[in-house]
Amino acid sequence: MKAAVLRAPKVLEVGDIATPEAQPGELILAIRASTVCGTDLRILTGKKTKGVRFPSIIGHEFAGVVVQTGAGVQGFAAGDRVCMDPVIPCRACSYCKAGLENVCQNRQAMGYEFDGGFAEYVRVPAIALASGNVFKMPDGMSFEAAALSEPLACCINGQKNAQVGLGDTVVILGAGPIGLMHAALARAAGARQIIISEPNAARRQAALERGVHHACDPTQDNLVDFVKQRTDGLGADVVILAIGVPALANEALNVVRKGGRVNLFAGFSQGDMSSMDVNLIHYNEITVTGASALTRQGYELAMHMLSSGQIDATSLITHRFEVADSLAAFEAAASGHALKVAIHNA
Repeated sequence: MKAAVLRAPKVLEVGDIATPEAQPGELILAIRASTVCGTDLRILTGKKTKGVRFPSIIGHEFAGVVVQTGAGVQGFAAGDRVCMDPVIPCRACSYCKAGLENVCQNRQAMGYEFDGGFAEYVRVPAIALASGNVFKMPDGMSFEAAALSEPLACCINGQKNAQVGLGDTVVILGAGPIGLMHAALARAAGARQIIISEPNAARRQAALERGVHHACDPTQDNLVDFVKQRTDGLGADVVILAIGVPALANEALNVVRKGGRVNLFAGFSQGDMSSMDVNLIHYNEITVTGASALTRQGYELAMHMLSSGQIDATSLITHRFEVADSLAAFEAAASGHALKVAIHNA
């Protein structure tokens, strides 16, 4: 099969490798669509290392068709259209037992410990089937939409932690695909006003076209003033950091109102640190939360929101490539000209 194999940091090779075979309890999927995540770019450049192997196939946002079932597999058959939550919890550690499977002490993931979706076929390990990480796609759902269930589910986790709700003013720092998904979820949650901060003009326009009320160019306007002018001088109820720029963590604290909530959704690259004015948190009684990965419950919700059209994330896909052109796909994703990049198999 053709696959994009990560040989080392900054070394991605496209070529032919052995097609996987299903062992007992496993599935083999023919990948129909995979999408490139910002985390994939960080893995490729060596800025993210945890769980990464060499050589390996990365890619954790994908959907496909079952082509082979291993001995003992029940509930799935050849021809089933499926997608999967790539983060596999152990279901036995203290965090899993407490309902925090997204921070499972022993979690494994597709595209990390197991080969991922930038290939013609992927082997779904038995542990993923046993834990309920594989979902049959609703009728009529596109493979691209199904692949986007994973990033949307991560955003659902962040929004839950930030408690986005009815009547909120929500400020989102970064208008890449993650920022735009957060904007769509905030609208669905009943936010009164959504403000995006983004230096890229095309991405600001994309945000406005998708229902964001105001788009700030932080290279031209003072974001704090921009937000306070639109919130009676108070600041935002919720601020979501949707891009891993360390300086923006403190910016978020200056933009949020007293008693507001800040979600540090985006991860930083290895070694990056942020300076934060802790007095802003202390005296303004700001609640600061993180966001780690997703849950199976969140994945299923994301899949149904996408399949029903409640969230139109597929409009975020602006560039499409074949597996053989994976290098070009990564270049497009890193260029800043694309929103979301998809890699297809016929």
